[in-house]
Amino acid sequence: MNFIEKKHRIGLLVPSSNSTQEPEFIQMLPASVSLHVTRLTLSRIDPESTVNIVAELEKESRKLGDADVDIVVLAATAPSTRMGKGYDAQLIKRMEDASGKPATTAATAMLDAFAAYGVRRVALAAAWSETTNKWVASFLESHGIEVVSQVAMGVVSNNEVGRLHPDTAFDNGRKADRKEADAVFLACGNWWTASIVEKLEQAVGKPVLTTNNMTVWHALKKIGVDEGVRGYGRLLREMKPLGKAA
Repeated sequence: MNFIEKKHRIGLLVPSSNSTQEPEFIQMLPASVSLHVTRLTLSRIDPESTVNIVAELEKESRKLGDADVDIVVLAATAPSTRMGKGYDAQLIKRMEDASGKPATTAATAMLDAFAAYGVRRVALAAAWSETTNKWVASFLESHGIEVVSQVAMGVVSNNEVGRLHPDTAFDNGRKADRKEADAVFLACGNWWTASIVEKLEQAVGKPVLTTNNMTVWHALKKIGVDEGVRGYGRLLREMKPLGKAA
């Protein structure tokens, strides 16, 4: 194996039952960027678990700081939107204070990615429950983004989400899409989506933004990496500048 210098390090806080983010992030990151991971306890995508997961935020962020990462990332949409508008900023401050490093969340990445593409209306598809969809939609609407349609598969066990075939993301993304939607949003970092983004973008004729591609894009932009990555949709290929979220 040839040595490839890693000029940047991304630290990822991943839900403990997540089996998708590590392989998808590694696929989507440029060769010059390495991934470093620690875990936060979560087995189910339910109201209590998505609040309790952040109890370990400081402890695990501090560990990533020990690895001298360039940024700490909580790439979990449900937990980072759970308590409404402004909650993502609170979580970022906690991660930054604990690690001494810049930080971001999936919710923050989502808002900035939507701003970068001028998305004001979005079609939302997710593997989790309708209840989780509703609080994510409420978070978006508090920022002036209209959710024109919602599709939820109803899978609450995060381990089961990680076993869903990527075709479920393609099929439900098409099902959620509406003519008036500016983009399709595939939510949940444990849902295999990376391999179907390009195909779905061709099918719907608009950007397909996922928890994982948006969070990778946001982390890269925040640490000054503008190198595009092909094969995972417009966002990572084009590496648009950071948008200014409302």
